[in-house]
Amino acid sequence: MVLREYMARMDGQDPEKALELLEPDFRFLIALPGGGRSGTSRADFAGYLAGRNAVDRRHEIVRYSVDGDVETAYGFVVDGGVTSGAFLSAVRVSPGGLMARYQSFFTPDFDLVDRP
Repeated sequence: MVLREYMARMDGQDPEKALELLEPDFRFLIALPGGGRSGTSRADFAGYLAGRNAVDRRHEIVRYSVDGDVETAYGFVVDGGVTSGAFLSAVRVSPGGLMARYQSFFTPDFDLVDRP
């Protein structure tokens, strides 16, 4: 269940540890209200991480599923104790158990599932 581990590392004290979970040719798309970030390598994702500001953020997963080599998660982003929006993320897992592709959508304007 690499997606859960990825989010835990992204929320931890050292988000760069998430890089250990990515294939070298990792591809990603992170869609945010102000625009998206995408890339085609672990190095591109490291660049994305380097550009992020330090924040008190956590991802609260409320739905999770696995279907073959695809994992999906839905939940809420909490910044400084305040919910800032909802996310829907999916990852394709490589045969080696690492993240091969990642797609994530975040919105502050709509909740698919009511927050518990």
